[in-house]
Amino acid sequence: ALIGILLWTFQDKLLFQSTALPPEYQYNFKEPHRDVIIRLNEKEQLSVVEFYPADTNRTRGVVLYFHGNRDNISHYAQFVPSFTKHGYEVWMMDYPGYGKSTGQVTEQRFYSDAMILYKMAEKQFQPDSIIFYGKSLGTGVATELASHAGGKRLILETPYYSITSLAADRFPIYPASTMVNYKFPLNEFLSFVQMPVTIFHGTEDAVIPYSNAEQLRSLLKSKDEFITIKEGGHNDLSTFALYQQKLDSLLRL
Repeated sequence: ALIGILLWTFQDKLLFQSTALPPEYQYNFKEPHRDVIIRLNEKEQLSVVEFYPADTNRTRGVVLYFHGNRDNISHYAQFVPSFTKHGYEVWMMDYPGYGKSTGQVTEQRFYSDAMILYKMAEKQFQPDSIIFYGKSLGTGVATELASHAGGKRLILETPYYSITSLAADRFPIYPASTMVNYKFPLNEFLSFVQMPVTIFHGTEDAVIPYSNAEQLRSLLKSKDEFITIKEGGHNDLSTFALYQQKLDSLLRL
C-alpha cells in the first residue's frame, strides 16, 4: 500500500523527467536552426526549435518531431541529421516544464501544443509534405495529432499501447486505470489514423516492453509496418542498420 501511494504521488516525476531552461538560454546546435517562442497567455509559452537542411533550396517538407520524456530539445537534437540530410526541416517543441516551455502539465496541453505546431507547419507546407514523428512518450502525442490532421506519414519509435496499459504491465498488483493521471491512449488514436504508419520497436526495450507495443499490430492497416529491431533497446535504435536503412527509404519517398 505504501509503495502504491508513493507511485501515485510521484507519478509526474517518474513520467516527466524534464529539464527547464532560463528564457535567455541560447542553444548551440551545429545545424542551422531558429528558436521560436509562442506566447499562449500571460503566464504560459511554447518553445519550438526549427532545424533546417544545409541546402535550404531543396527542402522537401517538414518533420514534426515529438520527443520523449527526458530533458528537453537539447537532448534530441542529435537525431536531427537523420532527417535534414534528406532535405526535411525538423520542428521540435518542448512540453510544459521542458526547456523554455512553461505552464501547467496536463495531457490536453500536450495535444493542444501539438496542434499549434501543426498549424504553424500548415502555413508553409502542404499536408503531403508533413511527417509526424513520435519517440517514446511523444508517440502518443504524434498519434493523437495524426488522428485528426492531414499528413504524409506517421512514424513511431518505441511506442506504447497506452500509458495505462504500460503502468499495468510494470506494476500489475495496482489498479492502473484509476491510479494513473495520464492516459495517452495511443491505441484509441491509432484507430482513426488514415495516413501510412511505420512503427519501430526493439526486442530488448527495458522501458517500454516489446510485448506492450506489439499489441498495436492488430490496429494497423494492411500497408502499415511494424518493424522489429532485434536486440534493440529503448534509446539505441538509431544505431542499428535496419532502422537507418528503413528510415532513409521512407524519407526518400
